[in-house]
Amino acid sequence: MSRIMSPIATPIPGWPLPTDETHDPARTSWVESANGHPDFPIQNLPFGVFSLGNGEPRIGVAIGDLILDMKALSAAGLLDEHWGLALGLGSLNAWFAHGPEDGAALRKRLSELLSSDNHRHAVEKHQVRQSAAELYLPCAIGDYTDFYVGIHHATNVGRQFRPDNPLLPNYKYVPIGYHGRASSVRVSGQPVIRPKGQRKPPDAELPEYGPSRRLDYELELGIFIGRGNELGQPIPIGEAGGHIAGYCLLNDWSARDLQAWEYQPLGPFLAKNFLTSISPWIVSADALAPFRSPMPPRPQGDPAPLPYLDAAAEREGGRLRIQTQVTLSTEQMRRSGIEPFVLSRSSADAAMYWSAAQIVAHHSSNGCNLQPGDLIGT
Repeated sequence: MSRIMSPIATPIPGWPLPTDETHDPARTSWVESANGHPDFPIQNLPFGVFSLGNGEPRIGVAIGDLILDMKALSAAGLLDEHWGLALGLGSLNAWFAHGPEDGAALRKRLSELLSSDNHRHAVEKHQVRQSAAELYLPCAIGDYTDFYVGIHHATNVGRQFRPDNPLLPNYKYVPIGYHGRASSVRVSGQPVIRPKGQRKPPDAELPEYGPSRRLDYELELGIFIGRGNELGQPIPIGEAGGHIAGYCLLNDWSARDLQAWEYQPLGPFLAKNFLTSISPWIVSADALAPFRSPMPPRPQGDPAPLPYLDAAAEREGGRLRIQTQVTLSTEQMRRSGIEPFVLSRSSADAAMYWSAAQIVAHHSSNGCNLQPGDLIGT
């Protein structure tokens, strides 16, 4: 698989307008590599965790080919002092707990520091090259839940196991999810070890144990929870977007032959929990504001969302216009100079039957307490 990158989106003219100057597509940075950068222009400013050599992990922000060291920037007095403790740690959990107001304020401050030549001398000494850094999981992930919101994916996978009834009747009423294994989430680039497990081919009398023969990928958005909720206190749909700190890309590796045998009656288990890969950079929900779009009308005959999953704000801007793709590049292809092969392309706003906020609202609707740094897959 090619390296999983941070999401890239193309804004739709006229919808919606940038919320402030940080989203202005004409804005440039004195960091020359940021201007026109395909992943890390000044409009993005995603968060991650890095180290240099044997140094301690630190929070950083990607800008062009560089990383801005948040701990050093805070120690230099260039950021609000009450952010210093959370930004000085080796994971983003405490910072995400600050909530969307501080997140937006920090983004605005960083955009100012990186766009004005007046700040260049003070800031550039706190930057390091990405090529020299080691990247880590951006959060200590306490819990990981994977949802099933891509209707085309749900239909295609369902067809593998239930050819005559691929999409179960509850799919269009309730966001379907299962609790995954947080301990096996890894940052992209880590090796994939082929899982072993039980499988039972259709023509076999008895199951057998061995390496998976049908290892599959799933391209998803990863959603990181920011501010959490108390146990027993559901997050209302109108507030759910404010509990999303940001997004990454996620590869839900899947052993389909193991899954076909084990998934009934309790769903995925060993077919999924051996590895989940995520991109090292988290794009803030605030940075993606210009790419929000209205939820399209449900197809004729589909039920409307139940009231706890329905809100005007979601109808008007619940989808994200993000284009994603998966490419394959083998060692032999690289040696031969062959370009990566595109396996699939997708559009999040067209594929996702349920929005990110609907997922969060449903996850907490029974009183489940979400916590900063929790990971949700789509």
